Amino acid sequence: MEFRHLGRSGLIVSEISYGNWITHGSQVEEDAATACVREALDLGITTFDTADVYAGTRAEEVLGRALKGERREGLEIFTKVYWPTGPGRNDRGLGRKHIMESINASLRRLRTDHVDLYQAHRFDVSTPLEETMEAFADVVHSGKAHAIGTSEWTAGQLREGHKLARELRIPFISNQPQYSMLWRVIEAEVVPTSAELGIGQIVWSPIAQGVLTGKYLPGQPPPAGSRATDEKEGAGFIARLLTDEVLTRVQGLVPLAAQAGLTMAQLAIAWVLQNPNVSSAIVGATRPEQLRDNVKAVGVRLDADLLKAIDEVVDPIVERDPAKTQVPAARP
Repeated sequence: MEFRHLGRSGLIVSEISYGNWITHGSQVEEDAATACVREALDLGITTFDTADVYAGTRAEEVLGRALKGERREGLEIFTKVYWPTGPGRNDRGLGRKHIMESINASLRRLRTDHVDLYQAHRFDVSTPLEETMEAFADVVHSGKAHAIGTSEWTAGQLREGHKLARELRIPFISNQPQYSMLWRVIEAEVVPTSAELGIGQIVWSPIAQGVLTGKYLPGQPPPAGSRATDEKEGAGFIARLLTDEVLTRVQGLVPLAAQAGLTMAQLAIAWVLQNPNVSSAIVGATRPEQLRDNVKAVGVRLDADLLKAIDEVVDPIVERDPAKTQVPAARP
């Protein structure tokens, strides 16, 4: 494993983070989830990312149990707040009430007295940013989180939040966007702003929900047991990528991966890690062997000719519009 600073902070994270969106508490049984966490630890992964909303709060519980007995100081545990975790109107968003209640619930489920990073899972257009940041400041100053971050915030939102964080004397060190060869909406605005502010990216979906593994073939049904067949959790999200145009282009990457001596998944993860503003790439797994494959992307350097060849293959299907950053609508 290799490690990087999270932005310009002193926090060091593993280049590969283990994330449990969709898997823990929903797609796989707890024994399998625990086996994946143990494998991640054996492979040198020290950074674990989750969220209160994953699997209706169950994902945090599974991760907490799987990490029981580990030396807490040797781990970086991240979680998030924003999406609904209950039926009430205040069981969501970034208002002070929800943040303060959610951090306590997350710590209880994760079996720890603090998280290393507490992240705003989206920007809350219904709550004054000052209220949100003051609540985060209280979380940090009380010792329940070491630093704060965001997920899917625009460049302008990052700049506003960072300014308030400095005034409140709390470290605002990360953003967690979707990023892959096919989805590059952060490159034009978010990455340059983040680099200026000292914010690092912890990217999710570097393999584009499995599409960049090459296992989905044009004109053929999805493989049995794949995320695309999971109607409860994964199918809706991946559907937009399962077009013949996208899948045909992705198959064009197969010889490039072979030329580099990499699997398709390794090529995809190595590609996001070439971006100097990316601190870590989040991967999930339903089987330990997937993690063993993924971590071989660590330390890989893709040369300029290969990067150019990748761009030539995928350019017609790449999304680059910064407006596609996932900003939710106002709460009722």
